[in-house]
Amino acid sequence: MSYRLPPLSALRAFESAARHLSFKRAAAELFVTPAAVSQQIKTLEAYLDTPLFRRRPRALELTNAGIAMLPKVSEGLANLVAAVETTRHGGPRALTVHVPPFFALRWLVPRLPRFAVLHPDIELRLTSSEASIDGVGEPVEVLADLHGDVTDVMVRFGAGRYTGSQCDLILAPDYMLVCSPELIARSGLLLTPADVCRQVLIHDESLPDEGGRPNWADWFRLAGLPGADVSRGPRFSSTALVLEAVLGGQGVALILRPLIEAEVAAGRLILPFDVSMPSRYAYHLVISDSVRERPEVGAFREWMLTEVVKSDGR
Repeated sequence: MSYRLPPLSALRAFESAARHLSFKRAAAELFVTPAAVSQQIKTLEAYLDTPLFRRRPRALELTNAGIAMLPKVSEGLANLVAAVETTRHGGPRALTVHVPPFFALRWLVPRLPRFAVLHPDIELRLTSSEASIDGVGEPVEVLADLHGDVTDVMVRFGAGRYTGSQCDLILAPDYMLVCSPELIARSGLLLTPADVCRQVLIHDESLPDEGGRPNWADWFRLAGLPGADVSRGPRFSSTALVLEAVLGGQGVALILRPLIEAEVAAGRLILPFDVSMPSRYAYHLVISDSVRERPEVGAFREWMLTEVVKSDGR
């Protein structure tokens, strides 16, 4: 079958400009000049013999023809990308996701079977390191994993300012004081903040930026004991180690609540006080602008946002 189509570059320029309603933003996305985008649009409009945009002094609007054309062009370009990626990878579509270790262990990995059921054609590769935490490894416009490959998707724990990327808030969790039933059985109930003063304080030093999370001084200040001694107790550079120490009854700690829900529900951890403290850092889904139109990337993003709603983690 023979197809009469306008130039692919003109269709790409139209789709980007229509999505952004801006020639300037489309030019930045396509790595060309705004004048080049404008010329591509004129070529397409001449081919179709109909205007696709209304060019206002301070705005760009789609005509009825442009509105009708956009979803089909977007779908067609997405299908082209999917066909090329499937051929390039020689089979299932591959997706690399880079995540902080504790988030991967406590939140993401237990949910991945549901993603596999929904998208059996996507071959997921999960990599994990502390480098996806602000201050440990700083993000760049093209995200790279430990092997030097382009990372399609990153879950990052930080302030949420990542240039050159699409960024979605995943979890904005609070810190809460936790302990084990073993500790309670050994030392008695923790009924008042003064009872905490007699316990071993476990310190989480996984964040180089101390302002990214509350500490024991913050907790005691909120509890009305600003002069409590918070210098004592072991210090760990990994939240996973902090959790193991708490589960072993070694002391009390401040941990992000959404990442310990399973232990609380099973009775392996106790929250003796209904006091929560917000963190300046949150978990964000970060997708490089260069890959966000790939179908498998969009599928993972949609699934992640759905899982967040299910877990009521915002």
